[in-house]
Amino acid sequence: MSRARRPKVTSHTVAERAGVSRTTVSFVLNDRDAGIPEETRARVLRAAAELGYVPSAAAQTLASGQTRTLGLVVCHAQHLLTDAFLPQVIFGLTQVAKGRGYRTLIEPLEDVRAPHAYQELVRAKQIDGLLVLNPRADDRRLPELIDEGFPVVTIGHPPGGHGHSLDVDNVAAAHLATAHLLGLGHRRIAHVGYGSPRFTTVAERLSGYRAALEEAGAPTDDALIAFANYSAESGAKAMRTLLERGRTSPPPFTAVFCGNDTIALGVLAALHEAGLRVPEDVAVVGFDDVPLAAFATPPLTTVRSPLLAMAEAAAHRLVDLVEGRTVAEIATQLPTELIVRASCGATAEPAPRPTPEVAPAPRPGRTPV
Repeated sequence: MSRARRPKVTSHTVAERAGVSRTTVSFVLNDRDAGIPEETRARVLRAAAELGYVPSAAAQTLASGQTRTLGLVVCHAQHLLTDAFLPQVIFGLTQVAKGRGYRTLIEPLEDVRAPHAYQELVRAKQIDGLLVLNPRADDRRLPELIDEGFPVVTIGHPPGGHGHSLDVDNVAAAHLATAHLLGLGHRRIAHVGYGSPRFTTVAERLSGYRAALEEAGAPTDDALIAFANYSAESGAKAMRTLLERGRTSPPPFTAVFCGNDTIALGVLAALHEAGLRVPEDVAVVGFDDVPLAAFATPPLTTVRSPLLAMAEAAAHRLVDLVEGRTVAEIATQLPTELIVRASCGATAEPAPRPTPEVAPAPRPGRTPV
């Protein structure tokens, strides 16, 4: 025998139980300050709890004018599929959003230059605020949204140079990574960017790499620069391109600085495929220190970015903007550090020196400087 269906609990049911109007119920449950006495507010909340009433998202939106939803825009769909950086951003954003009473909508946006970019999310009022990951320098619509006062926070510097953002100092961090390789004695250092230099972060890391070489008087050769497309596979392809350009043995570079760790994993695979040893033949440094970096073969030297802290801080900033709080700090830079592991050669044991009684050892690995 089927169980009788429980009558649907509505705001009208709550109002009857609490002895108030439906408008009062709406004000209380949407936490709107309408001069409602505390005793009445407590009675409404108690009635709603006893009845198990949960307001619908549509009702809350109509009552408050807000969707209680934050949008995360990823400026390249491939990023969602392949980049090891992104899960930490999503985790940090969703945890903060949930803790502060918001949902999260994730949206890839391929053509940020299109006139209708962001329209479906923002103009159709699907979201209350927007977090944009890795904005592009040629994005014209995002600065317009910022100028209009829509709550926007970027991870990476926003196009136009104004607006709320969180990031690391990509130029200084890339300079640090490249200078580390220079300090180990390398002069011909290649670079593989993790995406197109249209993305502001890619361009900044390229700039830091170039600056370190120029300061050291090392050659800056465009033939030693290639760009991948977010995935480890594209990193491997970019490294094969660099190796084919030189068509020499050994290759025309002895080290490579990778724009992120996902790309570095592909670079390691391509070097192994080509019969080159890391770090003995080619030293490798990445960027971000994703969880897999320590388990690469060999373990990856990399610049550690505070990925989770950055995402959490960006989410808090966005909610503060949505809720109308004054946020004095506009652009925030979080610290980085170089994590030295075996892939750069700095942690390798010095090669043994041959003695008169023993034949010379095979080609030794590069020793730390």
